[in-house]
Amino acid sequence: MNEMREVEVAVIGAGQAGLAAAYHLRRTGFEPERDFVVLDHSPGPGGAWQFRWPSLTYGRVHGMHALPGRELTGADPARPSSEVIAEYFTDYERAFDLRVRRPVDVTAVREGANGRLLVESSDGTWATKALINATGTWDRPFWPRYPGQENFRGRQFHTARYPGPEAFAGLRVVVVGGGASGTQHLLELAPYAAATTWVTRRPPVFREGPFDEDAGRAAVALVEERVRQGLPPKSVVSVTGLPLNDAIRQGLADGVLDRLPMFDRITPDGVEWKDGRRVSADVILWATGFRPAVDHLAPLRLREPGGGIRVEGTRAVVDPRVHLVGYGPSASTIGANRAGRAAVRDIRRLLAEPAGVPAAA
Repeated sequence: MNEMREVEVAVIGAGQAGLAAAYHLRRTGFEPERDFVVLDHSPGPGGAWQFRWPSLTYGRVHGMHALPGRELTGADPARPSSEVIAEYFTDYERAFDLRVRRPVDVTAVREGANGRLLVESSDGTWATKALINATGTWDRPFWPRYPGQENFRGRQFHTARYPGPEAFAGLRVVVVGGGASGTQHLLELAPYAAATTWVTRRPPVFREGPFDEDAGRAAVALVEERVRQGLPPKSVVSVTGLPLNDAIRQGLADGVLDRLPMFDRITPDGVEWKDGRRVSADVILWATGFRPAVDHLAPLRLREPGGGIRVEGTRAVVDPRVHLVGYGPSASTIGANRAGRAAVRDIRRLLAEPAGVPAAA
């Protein structure tokens, strides 16, 4: 499509951060389809949650915060989180009449005429005065590369395509990654697999005691400092450690969470270390995280030499018309809510300036 349409604000992505931003736009007087548009490439509501594995039930979801203006109540903790949250997001979009366009693939954002940005997509081109990028990370799973990987005769999965524990029945599984997903996979897999092996680059850090508000603020501050410096963001979990709950304690006691250092190479039938140790495997499961899905922003040249996009609050320092929500310190569900509100507040100030000229960074 070659159609060109103009809006004040374009929102890319309709996960937690994108819907929070759309809510605050609506609440402060912006009309969907007239003043702003929300473009989402997923087939339906639910953000990345709709793609989570069936065994991740709502009761096992860690720290899911409600979207602004509408609580999630009465959800059955035994139901898959993909179903519960997809239904909640569907209801939310309808309740606030957000009119999300999907499925729409955004291919590039580039400089346009008269100070506008051009959002090029499968739904045509949108000329916008401001952009809220809420594309998250789910579409960019990180696959490390190791010598011999291409010769492995077994199967390799990433968390993004984890099919659930039943698929690994009777198999020898190596789980790579020291985050929450890695430990969840191991605890699920152990009753089904013939054997499990856990490997991580660094020794896992288990956090005792409650994760209170002060601890949360301190963790977010560490992540925020990285994006201020233009470095690629780390997850909040990477600086908080893993909560030492009953399931983790049992996994440690049973030996399921006995961790080995990262292997040095992959062999056709497993993995091996420089000291000669070998582990046979039918499957390697990479619970190695994700990277921000921001390749469509490349024409704007926002990246710093450190590899990340330097952000103050939610605003890209290089271009104050661009706000990144759900990026770095706002990648948690509660952070996404706050970031959506903050981005809209800044954009309202930007649009109120004479002739819509962007403020200096």
